[in-house]
Amino acid sequence: MIEVVLKKRRGAFTLDVAFRTADPEMSSPGVIALFGPSGCGKTTTVHAISGLLRPDAGIVRIGDATLFDSMRGIDVPAERRRIGYVFQDARLFPHLDVLKNLRYGANRAREEGPRIDFDEIVDLLGLGPLLARRPRRLSGGERQRVALGRALLCRPRLLLLDEPLASLDVARRAELLPYLERLRDRLSVPMIYVSHQFEEVLRLATHVVLLEAGRVVAEGDVTAVSIAPELRAAIGSDALGAVVEGEIEAVDSAAGLARLKVGTGRLMIQADELSAGRRVRVQLLARDLILGVEPPRGLSVRNCLEGTIVRLAPDAARTHLVEIDIGGPRLIAQVTTSASAELDLRVGRRLWVLVKTVSLRGHVYPALGAHPAPRNAESREATARTTEM
Repeated sequence: MIEVVLKKRRGAFTLDVAFRTADPEMSSPGVIALFGPSGCGKTTTVHAISGLLRPDAGIVRIGDATLFDSMRGIDVPAERRRIGYVFQDARLFPHLDVLKNLRYGANRAREEGPRIDFDEIVDLLGLGPLLARRPRRLSGGERQRVALGRALLCRPRLLLLDEPLASLDVARRAELLPYLERLRDRLSVPMIYVSHQFEEVLRLATHVVLLEAGRVVAEGDVTAVSIAPELRAAIGSDALGAVVEGEIEAVDSAAGLARLKVGTGRLMIQADELSAGRRVRVQLLARDLILGVEPPRGLSVRNCLEGTIVRLAPDAARTHLVEIDIGGPRLIAQVTTSASAELDLRVGRRLWVLVKTVSLRGHVYPALGAHPAPRNAESREATARTTEM
């Protein structure tokens, strides 16, 4: 359980946020994403959680530990909060190689922290081949992986990641994201992840806190926040779309397709090394969905989901956003007002939603628990060789 209630005035800016997460059914503590535009209060929030900034009032509680409570006069110093912090820049010790940077974190670990094995961290982050290198010989993505490892080896009760990919180019960002997914799935350390890139939130978060001008404007799991009206202002209409999760039922290797159960329907998605039983998360962009008021016939579109309109709202000029229940999960589609009138779209109307398989390319992500991350023998051998030197 993580509970955060913070109030802080800094000049003309006032932070006033509150969020609480607790899901005993989750197999992993998960990732809380603080999402919103620059200047909305994300970094101020994590600074207050870490103890680097003292709030004017509020509570910070992680599990049974109260780190800050203004009413009770509790303010645990930052160095005693047992919170790992990874910044935009890795902040490694330049005179130490990767192994010694990691050992520094391990040597600062407290006995009461979560059990984190040194070799497992090296394997999960792919650090074995890098152990003998100094930071100057690492790429930006490699430096951030070392920073993550060092922070985790301190055995923190919470890991804060303040836009850790912001300084990386697109290629390095894509390289690092799978490692973050593995950490989310494999470790018992809750994370708070700060970002203004919604794709990162889609891939990593189990709970989203949407901030705007120092306030929480929407909160919940990714699927709920993805259809929140407040999200449009943060990401724009082009990136607006519902996020659904489901389990792969079967894979057709010859066709390169996988069948995903979503609500009461099925989606065919590109396989991309997927296997039956894996859970994935799919974003269906509002602009890519085609609506029909009759069952479609004779079309090349592979995906057709049946649902009911639960909300119809004005969007940009001459467009409507249509929210559709497809048997639990909800989708949103963007249609012109003229199409809405011609189809007589209204709350309660039955619809058929057409989704082209190719439109989902690049919008399929592993859901929580999708990365078993087996230990890598080559990485273990490299660890052993470097440790002996």
